Amino acid sequence: MLNANKARDNIEEILKKQEYQVYNAQSKGLIETWWEMAKEWIAVQLDKLFPSIKNASNASSAILIAVIVIVILLLAWAAFILVRNIRRNRLLRKQKPLQSLKNWNWTYLQHLEEAEKLESLGEYTESIRHLFLAMLLFYHEKAWLEARIWKTNWDYYEELKIVNQQNADQFNELAHFFEDVAYGEHKVGPEEYQPFQTKINKILGGRGVESIQ
Repeated sequence: MLNANKARDNIEEILKKQEYQVYNAQSKGLIETWWEMAKEWIAVQLDKLFPSIKNASNASSAILIAVIVIVILLLAWAAFILVRNIRRNRLLRKQKPLQSLKNWNWTYLQHLEEAEKLESLGEYTESIRHLFLAMLLFYHEKAWLEARIWKTNWDYYEELKIVNQQNADQFNELAHFFEDVAYGEHKVGPEEYQPFQTKINKILGGRGVESIQ
């Protein structure tokens, strides 16, 4: 019996030694070790904040899992936004809005008038095209940019930045929407059309179609 007790004490002493603790940590693996450390830290914080809480260690596991899930969702959302912006910027550098323009002699006011006719017919995609061209030609008349058939919306954005950063940023936003509609598969209804139209008219100084008549 004495030998058995002595053997047990020796084993406990070995288990307490730093060498065994290091070996035990290594055998668990790095991720498992970090997991245990994170749970222990959360459990300590819970115990400080809520001394009356029971099983803080079990609660820390649930909280840690929730935190990890939230972080993964945030990273996924950030990746989605990044990929979308890269795709949009590539499109912005590629498309030339004046390339297929047939009415070269139209003014921006005539484009506004055509946009209203198309809107009344429910042709929102084509109406948006004319609204965007009206804005582009308006900036051209103000000499803030130089409209050319070979230029992309990115070229126009770079030119506007030199004149006014705020207008350039707004142009960039509207150009993204225009290209999603004109060159993508984005279907537009009145609820999306109206804000776009309002922004264009505001840029033009409130010069809607009623100012033509």
